[in-house]
Parts: sequence; C-alpha cells; structure tokens
Amino acid sequence: MANEVHAPPDEASFASLLRGIINDVGDLIRQEIRFARTEIKSDVRKATRAGVTLALGVGAACLGVVLVAFMMVYLIYTLSNETIPLWGCYGIVAAVFLVVGAGLGVLGLQSFKTQNPLPDQTAQSVKENVEWIMNSK
Repeated sequence: MANEVHAPPDEASFASLLRGIINDVGDLIRQEIRFARTEIKSDVRKATRAGVTLALGVGAACLGVVLVAFMMVYLIYTLSNETIPLWGCYGIVAAVFLVVGAGLGVLGLQSFKTQNPLPDQTAQSVKENVEWIMNSK
C-alpha cells in the first residue's frame, strides 16, 4: 500500500534500543531485590541459630549458677565457723554475681553493637550499578 507510513530505520532502532535499556534496568532491579532478599534471609537464619544457641546456653548456665551460688553461700558460712550470719553469706555471694553479671552484660551489648543486619553486599552492588548507569550516558 502506498499510503502506509514507515518509520525511518534510525527511529525504529532507537525505540527498540530504548525499550531494551528499560527492560534491562527492570531486570537489574528485580535481580537486586532478589539478591537483597536472599542476603537478608541468610542473615536472619544465622541470627536465629545464634539466638537459639545463646538461649540454651544461658538456660543451662543459669541453673548451674544458682546451684554454685547456694554451694558458695554454705561454703562461706562453714569456713567462717558460723561467725558470718547466713544472710551475710548470701549477700557476699550475691554481690560477686552482680559484678560478674554486669561485666558480662556490657560485653554482650558491645557484641550486639558490632552486628550489622543490613545487606551490605546488595547495597554495594546497587551503588555500583547506579554509578555505571550514570556514567554510561
């Protein structure tokens, strides 16, 4: 047909090139999101395992600490030839455990402060992709 209007080859290739770039950017964004999800899931799994192990260890240690505390109270009471009242022996043992507990609590807080739950690798990858897109213009 003589009345059909055909786009010049340059415009057609430009439109398909632009469409391809848009599709590639969309694919890149989807891949980055998938990568971030995978990284976050991995970090959550590691944190969950560490938390369960920590909880079990703390439970067992608490029971042991209670029994050792009772033993120490009666040991102090016996070694002092009953000159220190029993309540004083409990006070001494409690003070020692409070100091140790405070020290361990501070160490635990410092340990949690070093944890980073954010997906660092994904953030770096996104930053690199943005830089590449900006520099490719």
